[in-house]
Amino acid sequence: MKATFLIHCPDQPGIISTVTSFIQQSGGNIVYLDQHVDKQAEVFFMRLEGEFTQFDKAESQIEENFEKEIAVPYAMEWSVHYGNEKPKMALFVSKYNHCLYDLLIRYSSGELSVEIPFIISNHNELQNIAKQFKIPFYHIPVTRDNKSAAEEKQLKLLKEHMVDFIVLARYMQIVTSRLIEEYPNKIINIHHSFLPAFAGAKPYHAAFNRGVKIIGATSHYVTEELDAGPIIEQDTTRVSHVHKVSDFIEKGRDLEKLVLSRAVQLHVNRKTMVYNNKTVIFT
Repeated sequence: MKATFLIHCPDQPGIISTVTSFIQQSGGNIVYLDQHVDKQAEVFFMRLEGEFTQFDKAESQIEENFEKEIAVPYAMEWSVHYGNEKPKMALFVSKYNHCLYDLLIRYSSGELSVEIPFIISNHNELQNIAKQFKIPFYHIPVTRDNKSAAEEKQLKLLKEHMVDFIVLARYMQIVTSRLIEEYPNKIINIHHSFLPAFAGAKPYHAAFNRGVKIIGATSHYVTEELDAGPIIEQDTTRVSHVHKVSDFIEKGRDLEKLVLSRAVQLHVNRKTMVYNNKTVIFT
């Protein structure tokens, strides 16, 4: 069985040797280790994968020992994820279908190792896509007057299905603090712009009017500050004076699909760590 450890703590001598010795003594063989030190913040980050042919101790015992023997003395924040875990991903969408199709195709082909218990939308337009992929679809309209009640329905579904994280695949509603508090650093959004520039309802039009030479897309974790959460993935493409607004939109949507899928893969593969509204991304 594979176990992936994610660790961050104040930087200090001996962390790597102590952790690797613990894995070996617990019957594990280390197959991957990557670490990073934020010199300015003096914080140490590490991602470690260990393969256990057989656990010398139960999983709960290993976790208990790690907490007592290593995490507490080193003041660590840490988590461990096992190879047999397939996270449950809920999809929130509105009317645009390009990101939804892309994720569902990757899921159907086995490229994206998740379970998708349902799709939620504030519109009915994409219900046929859910049927095509045989995934339950819930239409929960959202208005200014019913936003709180709509969110209650969303939360009920998320908890009933024990959802691990949420992907906003062009969900055109602002997520409120209650949902964010329930899923901290577990709501992934795709922003149709290269943040922090040209934010707003029509970023491609603004970029076109400004005469930019590149456009981009940004995927980030959702926080209460709109479009200001920790960035997971970004990409750009070149444009010029010969391109029309429609070209900007087409190129932008291609980027959105790619950037969102990369961000989701990084999250699913436990390769992201959030600290001080920034991310450490392991390769």
